[in-house]
Amino acid sequence: MSEQLWNHHPDNGDLADRDIIGYTVQATDGKIGKVDRHSAEVDAAYLVVDTGPWIFGRQVLLPAGTVLRIDHEERTVLVGRSKDEIKGAPEFVSEHEVPADYLDSLGTYYRPMI
Repeated sequence: MSEQLWNHHPDNGDLADRDIIGYTVQATDGKIGKVDRHSAEVDAAYLVVDTGPWIFGRQVLLPAGTVLRIDHEERTVLVGRSKDEIKGAPEFVSEHEVPADYLDSLGTYYRPMI
């Protein structure tokens, strides 16, 4: 996995000791949902976004490298991907442990977009 894709950018506002669950997630062209859970693990950081009515009944996993900015005052996360790019990503099946092969397929999908 690419370090750039699976780690937060140093200046995006992420603070390891801050909980961002419930923050609104904005794609480049509109709201996609709320942060349901996240991992701050080095070289494996990501957000799981509950898309609510946008993609009914589906969650998406976004690598931390897609996060452009986290605004803790506004409780929002801005990601540098469009709704269509996110919707077209490999389907995420909610599990407590995210399988390595899923992370690999997601990395392959998002890597060309960095």
